[in-house]
Amino acid sequence: MKLTQYSNYALRSLQFAALRSPDLCRVDDVAAAHGISRAHIMKVVHEMGQAGFLETVRGRGGGFRLARQPETITVGEVLRVTEGPFELVECFNAATNSCPLIGICRLSRAIGEAMAAFIAVLDDVTIADIAANKKSLLDRLEVAAADRQSLV
Repeated sequence: MKLTQYSNYALRSLQFAALRSPDLCRVDDVAAAHGISRAHIMKVVHEMGQAGFLETVRGRGGGFRLARQPETITVGEVLRVTEGPFELVECFNAATNSCPLIGICRLSRAIGEAMAAFIAVLDDVTIADIAANKKSLLDRLEVAAADRQSLV
């Protein structure tokens, strides 16, 4: 299984907000820190706001911050929003399934169990967990941004 870049950007944005909490973060700061397109981060921040993970503040001096405590937001919860339904094989979607083996296929059952185990692990990881080594993360982001800037 491979997660989308969108999920990666969402998790990076939430982690960044946790690192800067309780201060507001700017889209430009996340984009610069990670070398990601501003447009991508804007889209992510908007959806994370709609999903209740981020509070967004418009206007001059605006930005975003976590809408909930980082201990209450799990990586699994975020992935359910950013990845949508996890349909690894066609039989996971009853509306589009054309497999005649539905209900008796041991492969789809095993894949379903594996997916459930994958998400269960990520339901035990919070945004607080992925931001716990705050100093190391901020130091690394600073170095990475400086390296990118020196290439310009």
